[in-house]
Amino acid sequence: MTTMTKSEREDLQRLLRQREKVQKSAVKLRSSKLLADFENALASEFSFDDDQVWAEAAKAAQGEVDKAQRRVAARCRDLGIPEKFAPSLNLTWRNRGWDNALKERRDELRRVAKSRIDALEKDALLCIEQASVEAQTELAIAGLTSEAARDFFTKLPTVESLMPALSYEEIAGEADPPVIEQLVSPNALRQRRFREKQKALRNTQTTTPEALRNAPDNAAEADQ
Repeated sequence: MTTMTKSEREDLQRLLRQREKVQKSAVKLRSSKLLADFENALASEFSFDDDQVWAEAAKAAQGEVDKAQRRVAARCRDLGIPEKFAPSLNLTWRNRGWDNALKERRDELRRVAKSRIDALEKDALLCIEQASVEAQTELAIAGLTSEAARDFFTKLPTVESLMPALSYEEIAGEADPPVIEQLVSPNALRQRRFREKQKALRNTQTTTPEALRNAPDNAAEADQ
């Protein structure tokens, strides 16, 4: 392949930086759109006649409710209940579900959605920056003429080398009690020392006033 000229590399680098800027703006716009879409879904209401199946189901249910209401009205007449005071049956169609009917639930869902969108946005911005830097690095390396300059890039540390994976053995292996146990139970170390002190006192079977004064009366003192 023909080697790129310095001017070509500079043009491509400017283009990459401009592309990165535009993509970041697009990510911000995408976040706003995702949040707006979620808000629209959260505020959605549905009428029974929006769908043919819903309309047919509502019509059939209304017919059964009308039959039942006639029976209720007849019984009210038998009991001498005035029509103005008589109970009634009605068919109710809810335009919203429980999740978007209650304000507290909507606020909770809104917070969750915003948190997820923020996480997606951060991931997208990082990917854009990484891709841009990698492309610009390739362009820069293509223009290098000496091996020393090329080796410079190969020796740059990676994120993985700067932040190696955690080892459970290193964290929980040698400590007594293990670090994990200490983190889970902050009193574990003090309790162990208390038990060791009690054991030492029993082994020596000392009853001197000095030993009794130094020994804690109970396990509760070890937690203080």
